[in-house]
Amino acid sequence: MHLMSKIKEFVENVEKSGAKPLYELTPKQARRVLSDVQKFPVFAPETDVRTVYAAVKGTEIPVKIHRPKGIDAVLPVVFYIHGGGWVMGDDSTHDRLVRELAAGIPAAVVFPVYTPSPESAFPQTTAELSAALKHIVARAGELRLDASRLAVAGDSVGGNMAIATAMNAKKEGTPEIRFQLLIYPVTDASMATKSYRDFENGPWLTKKAMAWFWKLYAPNEADRASASASPLNAEIGRLAGLPPALVITAENDVLRDEGEAFARKLDEAGVPVTSVRFNGAIHDFMMLNPVADSAAARDAVLLAIAKLRDAFKIG
Repeated sequence: MHLMSKIKEFVENVEKSGAKPLYELTPKQARRVLSDVQKFPVFAPETDVRTVYAAVKGTEIPVKIHRPKGIDAVLPVVFYIHGGGWVMGDDSTHDRLVRELAAGIPAAVVFPVYTPSPESAFPQTTAELSAALKHIVARAGELRLDASRLAVAGDSVGGNMAIATAMNAKKEGTPEIRFQLLIYPVTDASMATKSYRDFENGPWLTKKAMAWFWKLYAPNEADRASASASPLNAEIGRLAGLPPALVITAENDVLRDEGEAFARKLDEAGVPVTSVRFNGAIHDFMMLNPVADSAAARDAVLLAIAKLRDAFKIG
């Protein structure tokens, strides 16, 4: 196993810390772990941030809208769904990455702060997200958003739910989504790939941690095989007609093979797709602040920005 130097340093520091594995913690404790990791000091571009609330089944979901600092123009939209095993993560853990995308494209990055597991579970979480997206599209004029230039994006389980959101939009015929940015996405609950065997014990993300995440998100095991939970199981016809996609994977990641398999299946379905593996990288490498200055993270962000600019027809 080869790790890029900055990523290797991060992994070694995590291992030296002697911290308990996530699956031995409560969800609240696990959330604190990721929040603490993300306190690592890092530069992030300035953005103007507004919070709106989407009404979803008797509750309100906060939705953060990041716009490049000082730009009041009508902007294309990236609906970004965060990762963290459905259990962890929020607008603070993904703040730097979201700001980089908003400033770099430039676009409005819309960030729903969805209800985590186990407080919410499949399929309620994906229903929340689809409702939040519809809410934003309905208010596009008021919010100075160009809903005709809309992409969905997500990292890890966020990539999983971005796919589900795109499939749901295709089924309902609205909203029209131009592009999918899928960052080391979860696509298969079986956890039976070669990368799961090779990296069962990490670095960083482990098979036991993923099993814990799946248990909290989809406690009914039968649900996990559905295409909405495991999009790799979707029939070709259900994938045909989905928006073009960029799939980013990391070499040293249990999720590597299922992400790349999903990219191949999109291609079989006639969906334009680019699949890029970053060697020497680990799961979460684009999100983790301690490795934000690694060559892999920097170039992956630049690639994502370039593909979104192209999808939005920004010269």
